[in-house]
Amino acid sequence: MKALTIRQPWADAIAHGEKRTENRTWQPPAKHIGTRILIHAGAAYDPMGRFVITDWAALEGWPDTRGAVIAVAQLRDVHAAKDDCCAPWGQPDVYHWQLADVTALSEPVPCKGRLNLWTPGDDVLAAVEAQLQAVTR
Repeated sequence: MKALTIRQPWADAIAHGEKRTENRTWQPPAKHIGTRILIHAGAAYDPMGRFVITDWAALEGWPDTRGAVIAVAQLRDVHAAKDDCCAPWGQPDVYHWQLADVTALSEPVPCKGRLNLWTPGDDVLAAVEAQLQAVTR
């Protein structure tokens, strides 16, 4: 399973909010579309999030975990931005990664992130899988 590092508060908006479009300047390899990916909260914070996420009560209530896998999502589709598609999260002139079936982890799994899609270590994957199995029981 691959992971995608996303700066806060965007990672929390996916894991704990309604954000289901991730904006990227690049397309993932086609073999990853339709698969589950890990949502890794990066160490950095994007201050523009406070201007875009207008539900400040929700923003303040999110855990703001950094440097850890915080959710699992299905990468359902990827498409180039079109006129006003994927509002309110989609940006122009990028690729919109459509996420579905997001499951926030009850306990973040600490690990260092990377650029692009990356493969976490076996220990991280095992910790995530254990939490997912506990949810489905």
